[in-house]
Amino acid sequence: MEFFEILCGIAAVIFLLYYFFTSTFDFWKSRGVPGPRPIPGFGTFKNVVLGKVSLSGYMKELNNDYKDEPLVGIFAGRTPILIVKHPDLIKDVLIKDFSIFPDRWYRSHDRSDPLSQNLFELDSKRWRPLRAKLTPVFTSRKLKEMFVLISECSDHLVQYVEKLVNTNEPIECVEMTAKYTTDVIGSCVFGIEMNAMSDEDSEFRRIGRSVFHPSFWNRLRFAIKDFLPWLFDVLYGYILPQPENTRFFMRIVLETMDYR
Repeated sequence: MEFFEILCGIAAVIFLLYYFFTSTFDFWKSRGVPGPRPIPGFGTFKNVVLGKVSLSGYMKELNNDYKDEPLVGIFAGRTPILIVKHPDLIKDVLIKDFSIFPDRWYRSHDRSDPLSQNLFELDSKRWRPLRAKLTPVFTSRKLKEMFVLISECSDHLVQYVEKLVNTNEPIECVEMTAKYTTDVIGSCVFGIEMNAMSDEDSEFRRIGRSVFHPSFWNRLRFAIKDFLPWLFDVLYGYILPQPENTRFFMRIVLETMDYR
């Protein structure tokens, strides 16, 4: 009897978990919004979580699969998300009725992920003052002042390309332009000469690669952050150390502030 009771208990737990993860899966269907079939635990982001496709690549697939639909319903875990495709509806959300839609799906984690306190992830109360502070940075006058720095990085790019051409070997254009972008960001944003093109072991470029080509553990970290934010706060706020790229950018910012 004890074995049977244990078996029934396990079955009940599995059933409750299945019900919990699938109880919202008819949300879009009941409202007549088309979308892909969700999977328990993953929602419709299985290939993104497993690293088989990027988030932007997944959005492109959705656009191609439902190109004639103004709206598409997807799921992040068990959370329903609406993808707005029609230009008029997008204009309403981003401009006309923006006051109703100021927040985003992302959530900032002040303690466990300080870099999440940006315009993409902050709630509306903190987004507005930060937006007001950043707006003057991108005036035409400020952008013209950056042109000299960008021009210097362009000169370094020309020299780097000439060096590569002399080797008579194929040129990896993605890596080359990424190094140029790294130098521009370093000069214009941090006021630092990154030397990504002249220094093959540039720390900034190495961190940049890890951001855009995350390892399995970093992809797992991102999945926990998006789908289980409470667990992310516990793990990276109290148990696990912050990832290397977070520590690196925090150090660069603090060093730049101290120097200035």
